[in-house]
Amino acid sequence: MTTTLPRRADVPREQTWDIEALFPTPQDWEAEAEALPGLIDALSRYAGQLGGGPDALAAYLREEGEVELRLTRFLSYASMGASVDGRDAVAAARRDRANGITARYASVTAFARPELLALDEATVREWLTRPDLADYRIRFERLWRTREHVRSAEVEELLGAVQAPFASERGIHPTLANMDLRFGTAGDEPVTQGNVDRLTSDPDREVRRQAWENYADAHLAVRHAQAAMYATNVRQNVFLARARRYEGAITATLAPDRIPPEVVTTLLDTYRAHTPTWHRYWNVRKRWLGLPELREYDVKAALVPPREVTYEQAVEWIARGMAPLGEEYVNDLRAGLTEGRWVDYAANDGKRQGAYSAGAGRVKPYIFMTWNGTLGSYSTLAHEIGHSMHSLLSQREHPFSVPRYTLFHAEVASNFNQAMVRQSLLQQAREAGDTDFEVAIIEEALSNFHRYFFIMPTLAAFELECYRRIEAGGTLSAPDLIDLTADLLSQGYGDGVKVDRERSGILWAQFSTHLYANFYAYQYATGISAAHQLLAGFAVDPEGARERYLAFLRSGGSLDPIDALREAGVDMLSPEPVEATFRTLAGYVERLEELAGK
Repeated sequence: MTTTLPRRADVPREQTWDIEALFPTPQDWEAEAEALPGLIDALSRYAGQLGGGPDALAAYLREEGEVELRLTRFLSYASMGASVDGRDAVAAARRDRANGITARYASVTAFARPELLALDEATVREWLTRPDLADYRIRFERLWRTREHVRSAEVEELLGAVQAPFASERGIHPTLANMDLRFGTAGDEPVTQGNVDRLTSDPDREVRRQAWENYADAHLAVRHAQAAMYATNVRQNVFLARARRYEGAITATLAPDRIPPEVVTTLLDTYRAHTPTWHRYWNVRKRWLGLPELREYDVKAALVPPREVTYEQAVEWIARGMAPLGEEYVNDLRAGLTEGRWVDYAANDGKRQGAYSAGAGRVKPYIFMTWNGTLGSYSTLAHEIGHSMHSLLSQREHPFSVPRYTLFHAEVASNFNQAMVRQSLLQQAREAGDTDFEVAIIEEALSNFHRYFFIMPTLAAFELECYRRIEAGGTLSAPDLIDLTADLLSQGYGDGVKVDRERSGILWAQFSTHLYANFYAYQYATGISAAHQLLAGFAVDPEGARERYLAFLRSGGSLDPIDALREAGVDMLSPEPVEATFRTLAGYVERLEELAGK
C-alpha cells in the first residue's frame, strides 16, 4: 500500500514539540531578530575595558551571557523549524538569518578572548572569589588552557567572521539530502529519510534490497558534489586548526575538553581487535535467516515477526525501565514525553532525517525524531530522552554561566538509558517465557550496537584517515572516499557479509550530521562503552551506582568528560570500557547462537 506523508500543517498537535515555549508566534521571533543585532553590537563597548577591575568584568560577563542565552533560543527556534519541514522556504530563511546573526555575535565578541588572556591570571583568580564571578571559574579554566592557541584581537575577529561562510557546505548537504534527493520506491512505497530504516528492515527481502539500493544510488548519483563538500569541510577545519597553531585538526577538536587523542586511537585499536565478535554475529544471522549469503540489506532484517510499538507503549517501557534511577527522575521523564511536548515525532512530508535532542536555551529539552511504530523508534526515543534528562538535571544544578556538557558526556547518558530499559525488557521477556520478544529485544540491542559500535567506529576511522590525507597535502575524491569506506566496512563484516563496494562505500555521504561535526562519530562508541560499564555497577551496588550516575548527570559541564566519568567509576583512558562492552555484545551473540541451534 502506497503511503503519502501528510503536510506538516496537517499532523496532530500532540505529535509535535512545544516550539511556542521558545517564541509564541513567528512574529515574536521576528521581533527578536530585530532586537538582537543592537544588543550584540552594544557588547563592543566593553572592548579594552575588561581589565578595569572585577566590576567591569562582571558587567561584561553578565550582559554577554544574557545576549548569548537569548541568541541560543533564537537560533533553536529557527533550526527546529527548518528540521521539521525542509520544504518550508520561510523556515529555511529564518535559519539562514539566525546563522548570520550568530556569526555577527562571534565577530563582535571576538575581542574578549585575547583581552581576557592578557590579564594577569593570579589577579583574575582573586576576582573570581567574588560571589558574582564565582560561577565563571570553569569558563576561565578552559580559557586559560587555550592560551597558546588564541590569536590577536584582529585575527580572532576574522576567525569569528568566517564561521558563517565556513558553515555553507554543512547547510548545503542537508538541503541536498532532505529536499532534492529522491530515493525511488521499495515495493509500492516511496523511500524517504523518515522511513528508510523501516524499509531496510522489512520482512520482504526484495523490499529491503530496493530500499537499500535506491537510497545508496541516490547518494551515488551526486557523489562528486558530496565529495567536494566534505573535502571542503575537512580543509576548513584543517585551516582553522593551523590558524590556532594546533598540531592537527583532531587535537584542535579534543584539546579544549582535555580529551587525549589516544582515547580515539585506543577505541579504534580495541574495536579492530574484537571484530571477530561481529563476524560471529553475521554468521549466526545468516543461519537464522536461512540465506546463502548475507548482504548489507539483510543486517537489519527481523529474525522474528516485527512488533508494532505505539508511542504510548514506548513511554511506559522507558518509564518502567528507568525506575532504578528514582521516582523524581521517572516523573520528570514521563511528564516531558507526554503533556510537556518535548518530542516532535510526527511523520510528515519534508521532515529531515535522523534524531536529536536540543537544550534550546534552558526553556525545555526538545527531541526530534520520526515515529515509525517499530522497536527502532522506541530505542531512538529511549536514547534521546537520555540526552534530555541530562540537560534537565544539569541545568537545574548550574546557572547558564557554567559550560554545558560536551558531546563526549552526552553520548554516555543517551546510551545508558537504552541499556537500562533494554535490561528491563529482557527480564520481562524471560520471566514471561516469550522467546520471540527476547529475540526482538536482542535484535534491537544489536541494531543499536551496529550503529554505535560498528558504523560509528567505522566512520571515526574514515574521518581520521581523511584528515591525515588532507593534512599531508593530499586530496579527497569521490572514488577515494568510496574505496576507503568499502575497505573499512569489509574489515568489520569479514566473510559474513558480501559488500557491494560502490553502494556500501557511499555510506559516508549518508551521515552529514556526524561527519560535518568533526571528530564527533567516535563519541557514540565511547558513549556506549561508558554507559554499559556504568550499568554494570547497578548489579553490584544499586544505590551507590544510582548516586554516582545521577551525580554524573548533574555535573553537566562543570567537570571535563574524562574527569566526570572517572568520578562515576569509568576510566576512558583504558581499553576496559570498550572491551567490557564487547563482552556484552558477545553475550547477545551467544544467546542467538544458542537459540539458533534449537
